[in-house]
Parts: sequence; structure tokens; C-alpha cells
Amino acid sequence: MKVKQSPSDFCVEELTDRTPEPVGRFAFYRLEKTGWTTPDAVGWVCRCWQLDRGRVSFGGLKDRHAVTSQFLTIEGGPSQNLEGDRIVLVYLGRSAEPYSSSHIRANRFTITIRDVSHEDAARGGAAAADVSSTGLPNYFDDQRFGSLGGSGEFVGRLLVRGEFETAMKLALTTSYEYDRADAKRAKATLRKRWGNWSACRAALPRALAEYLTRHPTDFRGAIVRLHPELQGMHLATYQSDLWNRTLARWLKSHFSPADLGGIETKRGPLPAPLRADKAWRNLTIPLPSARMQPVPGAAWWPALTAILDEEALSLNRLRVPGVRKPFFSKGERAACVIPAGLSVETADDDMHSGRKKLVLQFDLPRGSYATMVVRRLSVTSWPPVS
Repeated sequence: MKVKQSPSDFCVEELTDRTPEPVGRFAFYRLEKTGWTTPDAVGWVCRCWQLDRGRVSFGGLKDRHAVTSQFLTIEGGPSQNLEGDRIVLVYLGRSAEPYSSSHIRANRFTITIRDVSHEDAARGGAAAADVSSTGLPNYFDDQRFGSLGGSGEFVGRLLVRGEFETAMKLALTTSYEYDRADAKRAKATLRKRWGNWSACRAALPRALAEYLTRHPTDFRGAIVRLHPELQGMHLATYQSDLWNRTLARWLKSHFSPADLGGIETKRGPLPAPLRADKAWRNLTIPLPSARMQPVPGAAWWPALTAILDEEALSLNRLRVPGVRKPFFSKGERAACVIPAGLSVETADDDMHSGRKKLVLQFDLPRGSYATMVVRRLSVTSWPPVS
């Protein structure tokens, strides 16, 4: 079974109820891209039009290895299109306010799964029907945990513990599969010359290099000077892991092993219900943070406290000590999601002779992961067979 053999095998269309207006301070666009991350695409637009990046607002990050369509606004942006290599920015009109994630109604997916046996194709179709009635665990998927790198350690966990130098070093030197050549060189310099900030100057953001040159051991202060997106990403990654583990623990306490399947992820198998259940369908779990209040009577509370105990933490310690920012976001997330309009078509695979392909189509609310739908179609036994 193969996913994303080509970018056209994974198509994402952002849906919104926002409509362009005849006048407004913001220009409203649709961004169509293949082989670009959203931040890289936005950076390209800013370079082409010589714009400050802070003028651009968008709702979500779309996959690099996919054909994607999404919306964005540019404050004072030009009333024209822009086209480059596998990227098109289409001018739609004006807007009175910047575009944000709150404007995303849903994401529409068309996903082709290739190199599937005849038996697995039949099972996948049956599993899709089960998902439409039972629902799908709304876990954060592997994409959310890309910042872990090969170490498996969360920068966010280190920050909460006050281990600022270790957190800083991990955040700045961890290698990723898709690092560009200049990023690889900068990280190699930092690993080799860590602490010699004059020698590391070219490998660091300017403000951070200047601060560490003046305050070479103040890593708490240095963390505050990391790019805000980087700070937020590392805390969100750790928070997402705590949320996933809370949901997994609740599912294992609520369902019998016979009513659970296992979804395989890079961080290990996660339980998924195989039968419909009202409590499961209506469950909402808060994102763990110091700003949430204890709710001892809530169904999810014992699971969350057990996970925090495993981390030697409590709610009021889910903060970075001694700083106002960064901080864990506050909010809630539905435990169960049902893909809208889920359909599965089976056909001969034109790229693998004698094999089948499945073409899935469905809508998901923003923040939910289409790859979890794919993983659910090949669910394994629970508890996992060792």
C-alpha cells in the first residue's frame, strides 16, 4: 500500500464561506501549489513583490507533497495574479479583514492509495463504511511531530522543565529530512561551535546572535528571542502529544480490547474504536495548558491526570517558567471526527500491474488529519501483536 507516489495522488482544497468584496484594505487570493510548503510559497510571493512577510495572512499549512489550494490575504496587495514554477496566486478581489484559520469551513481531500491487493482493497472499502458510522479518532498525526527529529525528545518538554540550553540546542541543531543545503550547513556549524557565539554568528538569526554574544549563558532570554513561529511550534508539538495520549488512555478505559483496532503511526500504535458509541461521538477534550481549570467530574479528567503524572507534571506547571511567552494555547478538540461525504472507488492501478488502487474523497474540519483516514483503512489488532 503506497500513498503520495506522485503529488497528484494527494489533493487538498481549502473550503471557505468568505467571498471577495469590491473594496477593502486586503487583497484576497487563492494559492494553488504543488511541491511547495505554505511558508516557502508565501516567502516566494513576498520576494517577487518585495513585500514584508507580516502583511500576508493565511489559515493553515498545506502539505508540500501534494496538489493544494488555499486562501490568503495581503495587506495592500496588488490586484493581479502571479505565476511561477508549480505555483499560481490568483487574485479574487478585496477583503475588509485578513484571512485566518477561523475562516476555513473544511478541507476537501482526494487521495489515491496505490499498490493495493485485491483483498486489501475490499477490506479498505468496508473499513471506510465503518468510519462513516463509527467515526475516527481525531489524533494529531505524524506531520505534527516533525520537529522531533531523530532524538525523540520534545523541545516543549525541556522548556517546561526549565532546561533552556538543551532545549535551545535541540531546536536549532536538529536535522530534518527536507532541510535545504544552507540550513544543513548552519546546523553543522552550531553543533560544532556551540557556545562560541562569534563563530556561530552567521548560523543564527541576527537578533539571537547579538543577544547571545552579549549574554552567552542566558538561554532563558535566548529562547524568548527565537522566532515566534518556532517557539509556538515546539510547545504545540508537545501539547499535541499529551492530547493524543489522553485520548488513547480514555479509549482504552472506555472500550474493551475487542472493540478497538490499532492505527499505526511513527510514534507507535494508537487505539481506534470499531463500534459506534454515544459517549465517544460526543467527547471533547481540552488542550492541556496551565490556563485550563481542573474538571474532576469530566470523563477525560482521569486520563489527563494519569498522563500528567507520567510526565511528573501538573496543569499549573504546563508553562515555560520565568517567561510570559511562549505559552501553551488554550482550546478544545473533538475526540471523534466523521469525514463528510466519504466515498471510495476501486480501480486497476495504472502504476502497478495486477494491483488495485483506492481513490478516497471526503471533507474534514480544519485541524483534522486526512492521513488518519488512510491509516484507519488498514487498522491492525488491539492490543498490538508483539
